[in-house]
Amino acid sequence: MRRGACIRAALPVTLQSMSQDTPCIAVCMIDPRTSLCSGCGRTLPEIARWPRMERAERLALMALLPRRMLEAGLVPPQAGEAR
Repeated sequence: MRRGACIRAALPVTLQSMSQDTPCIAVCMIDPRTSLCSGCGRTLPEIARWPRMERAERLALMALLPRRMLEAGLVPPQAGEAR
């Protein structure tokens, strides 16, 4: 089972549907140098605000994350990679 999958299964339907629009890969560690999550590239304020964001805002932010992580020198682990 994918890490975090059991948690999502227990969430209300509204939160489960939101998880389709998330960059979270269940590697939640804030890099002290960049203040970005090393798994998804979001800041703590972005992570905290995520459930209250409109879908368009989440998608716009998700489009920025790969470049943000690249510029910060962060490389997220690939799916299935040992953590």
